Amino acid sequence: MAIRAALHHRTVYEYDRDVELGPQVVRLRPAPHCRTPILSYSLRIEPGPPGKGHFINWQQDPHGNHLARLVFPEKVRRFAVEVDLVADLTVINPFEFFLEKSAEQCPFVYDDHLRRELAPYLETLPAPEAGERFEAFLAQVDRSPRATVGFLVDLNQMVNRALRYTLRMDPGVRTPEETLVLGSGSCRDMTWFM
Repeated sequence: MAIRAALHHRTVYEYDRDVELGPQVVRLRPAPHCRTPILSYSLRIEPGPPGKGHFINWQQDPHGNHLARLVFPEKVRRFAVEVDLVADLTVINPFEFFLEKSAEQCPFVYDDHLRRELAPYLETLPAPEAGERFEAFLAQVDRSPRATVGFLVDLNQMVNRALRYTLRMDPGVRTPEETLVLGSGSCRDMTWFM
């Protein structure tokens, strides 16, 4: 049986006088290609209604994500964005994917065409926040040739043994070093860590 989760988000900006708002881009709609079924979605903007208090144009970025571009023809004293959605949290098999024959064993090399397409994701930048603990963690990763899925499972288990998830409300993203020192991190910290 699937779990249905209802999410509600509201952000409000209030000003002490009427102000001109330039175009605003809101990125609060799940991508059409996400695996989690979205059963309902609504976006409400103040001032409203559409066509009077604001104009909305739905666009997509180069990765297929939804963007709501908002234009306000008049000055505003208040700007509010409210989103409600219901998601069907059906259990997803994490191993439900296909590997090309050339990628079944790691390390592997992408063919020229795919490497060009993936170039933005394969670029590595210096990591000035990489400290001793993080470098030591990376040194423990078994990079011996083997099945790619086995490598990913082992890496995931290694992260799971080193870190625990924690909910935190303070702003910002911790560096991988901070996350390792504390032994825990929020979802944004874990994402940056990986």
